[in-house]
Amino acid sequence: GTRKPVIAMLHFPGLPGRPWHDAAAGPGRLVEVVGRDLETLQRAGVDGVLFCNEADVPYQLAVGPEIPAAMAAAIGQLRPDVTVPFGVNVLWDAVASLALARATGASFIREVLTGVYESDLGMIEPRIGEIAGYRRMIGAEDVALFDNISPEFASAIGGRSIADRARGAEFMGMDAILISGPAAGVSFAMSDLQAAKEAVPDTDVVANTGVRADRIADIFRVADGAIVGTSLKVDGITWNAVDPARAGALMDAARAARSVVVG
Repeated sequence: GTRKPVIAMLHFPGLPGRPWHDAAAGPGRLVEVVGRDLETLQRAGVDGVLFCNEADVPYQLAVGPEIPAAMAAAIGQLRPDVTVPFGVNVLWDAVASLALARATGASFIREVLTGVYESDLGMIEPRIGEIAGYRRMIGAEDVALFDNISPEFASAIGGRSIADRARGAEFMGMDAILISGPAAGVSFAMSDLQAAKEAVPDTDVVANTGVRADRIADIFRVADGAIVGTSLKVDGITWNAVDPARAGALMDAARAARSVVVG
C-alpha cells in the first residue's frame, strides 16, 4: 500500500545446526534479538520487514527442516507485534522460504528464483518451474515472489544481460525483480538498476543491497522500492543490532525522496 516502500531486514542470529548457533542460549535468544530489532524498525516507520537467516554463514543451497522450523517458531511468537507487511528469506532455499511463508502468513519471499549462477556456495540452479509447482501445491499462491537476478557472491552463467534476465523473470511471473551488489551491504551498479527498470517498466524493480540514507534519493528516482539491512545496524556492521538513529535517518531520507519522486 506504499509507493516506493522501504523493507527492512530482520536478521536472525545463527540457527540450530549452523556454525554460529548459540545452543546454550536456546530459542529464547532468537526471539529476543529479532524482537528487539523489530521494535526499533517499526518505531522508525519502515514500510515492511523481511525475516532472514543472515547469520547462517556459510550459506546452504538446501537447508534442513530445523532452519525454517526455528524461524517459524520465533516468527509465531513475534507475530502479534508485527504491524507491517512482512516477508521471509531462507538463504538460499526457495522451497524452504515458501514453506515458511505459508506457515507464518508472510506476504512475500526473497530468493534467487530464475537463471543459473556460479557462486561461492556452488552452482545456484533454482528451477523456477518446480518452485512454482510447489507454491501451488501448498496453497501459497498469494505469496509474492521477489526474484534476485544479480545475487550476492555469484555471477550469471552465460552472456545474458541484466535487461534480458529481468525480461525473463517477468515472463516467468515474478512479482518483483531485485538488483544486488557483490555482497551484503555492498552497493549495486546504478546502471544495472536502470537497465532492469527500462527492460520491465510494468514490473517492480527493487534495490536489494547497499541502500543508505545518502543514496536513497538517487535510488528512488529509478527503483520501485528498497530492501535495507546493513546500513541500519550499529556502526554499519551486518551482525550488530539495529541502530535507532540510523533507522530514523534512513526513513527521514526515504520520506523526503518519496515526496519529490512520487508527489
